Amino acid sequence: MISPDPDDAVRRLDFLPWEYTRRGTAADRERQAERHRQLAASGKVDLAADVYVAETAAVFCDGLRMGERSYIAAHAYVTGEISLGSDSTINPFSVVRGRITIGDGVRIGAHTSMLAFNHGTEVTEEPMFRQPHTSRGITVGDDVWIGSNALVLDGVTIGAHSIVGAGAVVTKDVAEWSVVAGNPARKLRDRRAPRPTVDSVQGRDLQERAAAFASKAREQVDALLRRSWDGERFVDRPGLEQEPAIRPWCDAIEIADLLLRRAPEGHTRDDLVRRLRARQDPRTGLVAPGDLSDRGLEQPFDASGLSVLEGPASYHVLCAGYALQVLGSCFEHPILLDLPPAELERRLDGLPWARNAWSAGSGIDALGTAVARNLNDHRDTGSGPLFTLMGWLTARVDPASGMWGQPDPDQGWLQVVNGFYRLTRGTYAQFGLPLPYPEAAVRTLLAHAEDRRVFSGGGFNACNVLDVIHPLWLAGKQTDFGRPEGRRWAEAQLAEILGRWVDGAGFAFAPDGDDDRAIPGLQGTEMWLAIIWLLTDYLGFSDVLAYRPRGVHRPEPLVALPGLS
Repeated sequence: MISPDPDDAVRRLDFLPWEYTRRGTAADRERQAERHRQLAASGKVDLAADVYVAETAAVFCDGLRMGERSYIAAHAYVTGEISLGSDSTINPFSVVRGRITIGDGVRIGAHTSMLAFNHGTEVTEEPMFRQPHTSRGITVGDDVWIGSNALVLDGVTIGAHSIVGAGAVVTKDVAEWSVVAGNPARKLRDRRAPRPTVDSVQGRDLQERAAAFASKAREQVDALLRRSWDGERFVDRPGLEQEPAIRPWCDAIEIADLLLRRAPEGHTRDDLVRRLRARQDPRTGLVAPGDLSDRGLEQPFDASGLSVLEGPASYHVLCAGYALQVLGSCFEHPILLDLPPAELERRLDGLPWARNAWSAGSGIDALGTAVARNLNDHRDTGSGPLFTLMGWLTARVDPASGMWGQPDPDQGWLQVVNGFYRLTRGTYAQFGLPLPYPEAAVRTLLAHAEDRRVFSGGGFNACNVLDVIHPLWLAGKQTDFGRPEGRRWAEAQLAEILGRWVDGAGFAFAPDGDDDRAIPGLQGTEMWLAIIWLLTDYLGFSDVLAYRPRGVHRPEPLVALPGLS
């Protein structure tokens, strides 16, 4: 029998300091008393008796004040003159430096940086490291929530009752009651303004229907995953002749994680990680197509000709990478991205923007995701081709439509909008960057949403709905332009799909189609579950689902771009 390590309790409180008030033992309180004495010996300190300062936090302050029930968590880096009110918290790995005054009831998310100083730049005869610092200080009012990975720069005042979104870069003052997000942070709304409610021709029952659906899906998820297990491998749609593929495994992993927060029934996390990693080519880092069954893994795989921008390995960057992430793992090898800038620009220009903008956008999605995976999985300190890619996108976007590519007489905006979703998902959304022309993009999306060819019959499919709601949801973080029209469209799509669940089988990719895509399967189920979350979140009530995507369709950026500096 393994004896409990007494240090585990200390480490736990360092990372979960909110438990200190309720669960702290006499020994814990004595350690904190000693920690307080050590801090007091190093400078001007005024600490309430019940504050918690993690032993692993680097706290070297000229002055430190902490009110009742406040805490500084594990591995925070805190210097300067800091005043922290009551019930205010600095969470793990945060950086809080300079002259900073924080009010009562403030939450500072993990990995946030608040930097109340700057380098001078006026003395051009001196190198930067010798230039004098400037400092105006940072002030945070009462009842403020600063999301994880945010960056707050010197001179900023954040007004009371405000929310700063995860990954935001705050360079200007934030008015009271504001919700801000983006880089640079922009105001999305006033918290006092009434939230939109579901009150349309679709009826007020959408929230209840969505909640009931999520409960039913959660109860049936094990059955639908068993349905797609043929004894050796996951298959997308049972009963059809299908080549062994990797995506069904990834879809099964995502569905189980989304609804149950665990691996599919009958499978272990370690075994699934082993299978997904087995098809990664060590040289290129790309995942080759193939069979992940035991017999399939015994066969050699062909990694020749694999490409990030096109071909069968392109989507594996997304689905396999995120499946590994929700399993708590990652790619074993980084993805090789060694295109010189001029060559990358040539390749991007050569993508089929004129007639197949979806394919072009999907290649950019995979390229952006490969960069993000390298940064997230392997702590790659470089950005690979990201800055070349983002510069190319900035230069090539059409300001009139907010998109890349042009409509054609046969398909209208379909290819352009679908490519826009893939492109922006892998770049702007995944790195927490604002869209270049959000209002123009919304105008184009809403015009496309009126195309009955796309959203009726076989056109009512997971791709076509996802490729509108995700961009509307993403642009909605920057602007309320077109919101009434967008809400009506979202309500109609939600009302339509909630009734298409097949008990024990899930969703079909194209419920009204006249081909095999009308058969419920893993791909359709995974995509529609994410779409339902996006629709409900756009409408303001995703909390009724009690699930939130963590994989390919996660709402949070995978890597916050300012973190590259």
